[in-house]
Amino acid sequence: MLRGSYLTRMDEKGRLKIPADFKRFLEEKYGRPDFYITSLNGECARIYPIQVWEEIENKLLTQTAPNPNKKRFLDRTSYYGQMQQVDAQGRILIQQDLRGSAKLVGEVKVFGTLNYMQVWNAEQFQIERIREDKPFTDDDEASLGI
Repeated sequence: MLRGSYLTRMDEKGRLKIPADFKRFLEEKYGRPDFYITSLNGECARIYPIQVWEEIENKLLTQTAPNPNKKRFLDRTSYYGQMQQVDAQGRILIQQDLRGSAKLVGEVKVFGTLNYMQVWNAEQFQIERIREDKPFTDDDEASLGI
């Protein structure tokens, strides 16, 4: 699983070095995977191993009834989306539109989200958490069944 978070930096060309623990897990589980990098709202990047992204696509393909949320999801993830491979130095390129929208320059925070990674501008993430201003309660945890 991808768990925890790491503070790292985007280089001047928009490349992100995948944290060593995440890289190790991904290689053990998927070999040397390609990635689909996208966003739902332009505030952060989501980096999916292609195998995980294909599972999402297959679930969407089985939905035959018209669903406006499906169209919105596909519109947004296609707008920001791009296939990428890890280079020889363990870096992955995040496309320019998404880097600009999510302010992915300088220090960034990479979060493990079970089967994909999220990349946030480190400062912006703190602002979002403060703005959210809703604590995670015991009832919230209980609703997860854990």
